[in-house]
Amino acid sequence: MRGTVKNRNIPGPDHRYDSEKVSKFINYIMERGKKNTARTVLYGVLDDIKEKDKKDPLEVFEKALKNASPQMEVRSRRIGGANYQVPREVRPERQLALSMRWILEAAKSKKGSPIRKRLYDEIIAASNNEGDAVKKKENVHKMAEANRAFAHFAF
Repeated sequence: MRGTVKNRNIPGPDHRYDSEKVSKFINYIMERGKKNTARTVLYGVLDDIKEKDKKDPLEVFEKALKNASPQMEVRSRRIGGANYQVPREVRPERQLALSMRWILEAAKSKKGSPIRKRLYDEIIAASNNEGDAVKKKENVHKMAEANRAFAHFAF
């Protein structure tokens, strides 16, 4: 059984929105240590949401994360020489990490426009229960549902 993690590094809340999720997402966007560039991108996206959609950007962002986070996933388990895909519930920290990763991957996979616009489109789509990140979540749920027969192998 896995023990509790005592020294988990949680980034402090960001300065503009006072949200830990926003600062964590900035860290996900960041490449090669360029945190200021990542901040500029995400704050630009949130400003665009405020201007274009006339909604609270933090609410839209949190709703997008919630809609893209999976409740169940499959984990591979080897039993008697065979590998089974065993459905498991996802811990809340992992739900957040997966949803952030999937939203960012979906934005990066679309080419041809600046990352700010692609990320804006993906966050708006995810907040409306659409887009590639939500599609990925639904695929994970379908796999978990299809392998429900192996739930008794859960560890």
